Amino acid sequence: MNKELLKKSQSLIALLLLCIVISILSDKFLSANNIWNVLRQISVNVCISTGMTLVVLMAGIDLSVGSVLAFTSVICAGLLKDGITIGALNIHVGFTIFGGILAAITVGLFIGLFNGLVITKFSLPPFVATLAMLTIARGATMLYTQGIPISNLGPKFEYIGSGWLLGIPVPVWISILLVLLVVFISQKTAFGRHIYAIGGNEKAAFLSGINIQVTKLIVYGISGMMAAVGGIMVTSRLNSAQPNAGASYELDSIAAVVIGGTSLSGGVGTVTGTVIGAAIIGVLNNGLVLLNVSPFWQQVVKGLVILLAVIIDRKSKK
Repeated sequence: MNKELLKKSQSLIALLLLCIVISILSDKFLSANNIWNVLRQISVNVCISTGMTLVVLMAGIDLSVGSVLAFTSVICAGLLKDGITIGALNIHVGFTIFGGILAAITVGLFIGLFNGLVITKFSLPPFVATLAMLTIARGATMLYTQGIPISNLGPKFEYIGSGWLLGIPVPVWISILLVLLVVFISQKTAFGRHIYAIGGNEKAAFLSGINIQVTKLIVYGISGMMAAVGGIMVTSRLNSAQPNAGASYELDSIAAVVIGGTSLSGGVGTVTGTVIGAAIIGVLNNGLVLLNVSPFWQQVVKGLVILLAVIIDRKSKK
């Protein structure tokens, strides 16, 4: 626990220093509009990264989250826009906002469960299984939309991503609630202890009577649902579902998890640390944009940050 507190304090110090440096280099960084904009952007990555944290705690990985985000977002938008037409029965079914959101989250859940099933039943490495799903879900997104965005989803749906509640953006409230829920699951339940045990030593966890397969299925299902929630937030903010949405989100979520102190080897880390990591990634992205840094260099910088975080993690374990 002391190591986890040390990693959190180091991440907080890094976040504070980053904010100070960017605020010195750009007078726009500390403006109210920019701060709220950063928090909205961070909220999406926080949702995805909380699910990713549980996966990484089990020494797994989920590379499909960006593509799942895109696929579930177009499913939600398509149902809200056009509903479902059953040609054989000549029946058209429309969807409310709640129905469209529920359908998207359910699709995300089933994709996550499928990832977990492939990993557990066929003993595939998580990297391979989720990399395959990354391609499958992205292809399914293009097939569903034919590469054309689905737009004009209505002001009520747009409120989810762009609205305010009690002076705070709605996406921030959503991310806070999800973080609190996952923190409770990971820290206060037997299921959470099973996740840490599997990541620490899967063989010992099995011998202790933990159902490895069921735990992995549930965790990957949660990861899929979190990606779907992120997709809904992105789509509602833009009031449009973009077929290419979610590109590089898997990179940002893994970066947030690692920077937040969760070990890629599993068994060590916290969701709250991931939130700090997501804040660092969000502030870094925003700062690079404000400083007019080329998008190509932005990718280089983020890659170097991830590499540095992994090196520090490896050295701390030794």
